[in-house]
Amino acid sequence: MKFLATLFLLAVIAAAAFAYLFYLPFGPSTETFIDIATGTSGTAIGQQLARSGVIRSPYAFDLMRAQKGGTLKAGEYRFDHPAPLAEVYARLIKGDVYTRTVTIPEGFNLFDISQAVETAGLGTRADFLAAARQHTELISSYDPKARSLEGYLFPDTYHFSRRATPLQMLSTMVRRFRQQAALLGLNPAHAATTVILASLVEKEVSQPSERPLVASVFLNRLAKSMPLQTDPTVIYAALLENRYRGTIYASDLQSQSPYNTYRHSGLPPGPICSPGVAALRAAISPAKSDFLYFVSDANGHSRFATTLKDHAANVTQYRAAKH
Repeated sequence: MKFLATLFLLAVIAAAAFAYLFYLPFGPSTETFIDIATGTSGTAIGQQLARSGVIRSPYAFDLMRAQKGGTLKAGEYRFDHPAPLAEVYARLIKGDVYTRTVTIPEGFNLFDISQAVETAGLGTRADFLAAARQHTELISSYDPKARSLEGYLFPDTYHFSRRATPLQMLSTMVRRFRQQAALLGLNPAHAATTVILASLVEKEVSQPSERPLVASVFLNRLAKSMPLQTDPTVIYAALLENRYRGTIYASDLQSQSPYNTYRHSGLPPGPICSPGVAALRAAISPAKSDFLYFVSDANGHSRFATTLKDHAANVTQYRAAKH
């Protein structure tokens, strides 16, 4: 009887110890980051977690690893509340690493993107801009003369580790562009002019169905050696010279910047933003038309014209609708 009682007591103690090690929550109540390097052994990971106060015992971790198996993923993990060992282990198996999110909408330019990166806590705006101007080798197959990566940082939502460098982020965004370019059938030999045209289309019109027509207007004007006279290029020129004041002034239209398409014929020397899929598709496969002009209407659509007279009438209607 004594023997059975002792066995029962030992069983209760063992069960309590098991529950204590495996099921009772443990860990930090404040934000704690653990960076697990690639190639770290399972035993070393358990020891690292125990040293950092994330788990109670590295031995219990080893027991769970023997029981559950699986591959523990490297990366930086964020722990901010006490958790059972099973929860911690499941996160490592899943690779639930900590990242910060950066969303790049269609039409963002380098200045917008660099600000989004800084806002996400992934470095400074200035460092990102400098890297985007330095690492043009990333797009040398598209534009060997590019002065920056403008236009090739594809609009998307990205997840980066806190320690991601500007070059790593830029490489990821350019890689995303390459993937989409391949799907769209973008010819690398014509990529530079196509992306420039797509960036103008992206900035000028919000309706996807109208983008091929807008692309045709620009191409028709180019064919007739007519200046494009598109306002977004004037704004971009002012941004490059750090003199944009929130609207276009007469002095902006007189700027000698090669991006000023009121003073210079042809396409600007580079893209003015990151075009999305619809704008790129419009630039690759523009509509066929005789239109030479377009202007927005009060409903956010575009009115197209083949003559200056008809365009002037459209502009008059647009201005009347605004008042």
